[in-house]
Amino acid sequence: MPSKKYFPVDQPSLVWDTPGLVAGVDEAGRGPLAGPVIAAAVILDDLKPIQGLADSKKLSAKRREKLFDEIRAKSLCFSIAEASVQEIDALNILQATLLAMQRAVEGLRLKPNKVLVDGNRLPRLDILAEAIVQGDAKVSAISAASILAKVHRDRLCADMHQAYPEYGFDQHKGYGTQAHLNALNAHGATPLHRRSFAPLAKVLR
Repeated sequence: MPSKKYFPVDQPSLVWDTPGLVAGVDEAGRGPLAGPVIAAAVILDDLKPIQGLADSKKLSAKRREKLFDEIRAKSLCFSIAEASVQEIDALNILQATLLAMQRAVEGLRLKPNKVLVDGNRLPRLDILAEAIVQGDAKVSAISAASILAKVHRDRLCADMHQAYPEYGFDQHKGYGTQAHLNALNAHGATPLHRRSFAPLAKVLR
């Protein structure tokens, strides 16, 4: 039985040739001014291929919704996790994103032998891991994770809109559009807003 290996967050990307289950991991919501950051982890089933997996940002909302259901139905297992607005403000957005990724991997029903993470930083894991820049366009499991994270967060934004309709979360998804900034100036910040982000600091002065 090989010993567990821990790789700190700042370790450069490593390539592993390890047989067994492979999980793809990606996030959604690093840039917005409001709402949690979401991460997903997916272990695909080679016997149930899914056509059309791609970077979620390059798919239409309708296509993402269809693939969301297909991924959930056909994958060996998946997990969706988040880091809250309060954690984002306390830790910073990078560390909160890595925390959400760690939670997503730990939430998998099956433990993978290897984890492939989109980007150039790794969360704290006790599993062999590799960071892949633009992995959501290169690795099917990461593409699937990006779709789960994006659709889940978009649905959260719809709920945020129901709670605070004057902010238009259903349209801008929390990003700092002019309409969002205008709403912040008019109505102030909500409990959903990331107060550590620069545009919020101007509103809260």
